[in-house]
Amino acid sequence: MNLKRVLDLYDQILKQGHRNEIARELRDEDDLFLILCYSDMLGIPNPAFYYTLELYPHMLERFHEWHLRMGMDKSPINGFRCC
Repeated sequence: MNLKRVLDLYDQILKQGHRNEIARELRDEDDLFLILCYSDMLGIPNPAFYYTLELYPHMLERFHEWHLRMGMDKSPINGFRCC
């Protein structure tokens, strides 16, 4: 057994039983990042708004998945169409 397989097996053993927790933590971090990026559109001042503008085209699909997961059929931001 080579070292890579041993490390993969060790990683799988550590993750076993924590997959749901890890997925929830990643989803929470993604939600926080979305709020930080779109906060200016939601009325919360964001000094980094100018720098996050470049991310919007790349995050559009994730934003659409987010508002559907939150139970909103349409985008909650006026003038921001993702559907």
